[in-house]
Amino acid sequence: MDRGPAPRAERRRLTHVDRTGRPRMVDVSEKPATARRAVAEAFVALSPETLSLVIDGGSAKGDVLGVAELAGVMGGKRTSELIPLCHPLALTDLVVAISPDRAAGGLRIRAEAATNGPTGVEMEALTAASVAALTVYDMVKGVERGVEIQWVRLTSKTGGKSGEWHRQAGPDARTNPRPGASAGGPGGSRPAGRRPGDRSAGRIRKG
Repeated sequence: MDRGPAPRAERRRLTHVDRTGRPRMVDVSEKPATARRAVAEAFVALSPETLSLVIDGGSAKGDVLGVAELAGVMGGKRTSELIPLCHPLALTDLVVAISPDRAAGGLRIRAEAATNGPTGVEMEALTAASVAALTVYDMVKGVERGVEIQWVRLTSKTGGKSGEWHRQAGPDARTNPRPGASAGGPGGSRPAGRRPGDRSAGRIRKG
């Protein structure tokens, strides 16, 4: 039997807006500190010529991959200064890795953040991936103005009351915009746990 709409008190609502519509930081005072981790990815589409310049280190601005990875780490650490209602977090781990993908026609960016605290690190991972992607654009725009940051997305999170969440793999027109992209390209799948390359310019870890 159709129960009809849920009572207003039971309906989901935006946690960063109070009942009067005013923005607010969520009170996490009573939440227990737990181990939390999040992974985000971004994809920057480049022409074959520009991608070769990046891989060969031929950019006029220098090492695109190394600079963008470090910029991602720096951006992730400053998330609460950039996103108004994010809590400042003591990160225990933050790593950004960028891998060229010739088959998909661009750079795959992976950012992973971790903390032991009362709230998650999804925004830190997403910010790190976003800043890395923007840095790539800045460093190659002199040779290619048509560079596209095609997507930035959360791929997994663990810890906290909601537990684990993983993005489902599979074809999706919104995340596989280039015809003929390989299974490892945007929107494709790859073996679980595999990182998009062994390069990482920055990692912070508490002993």
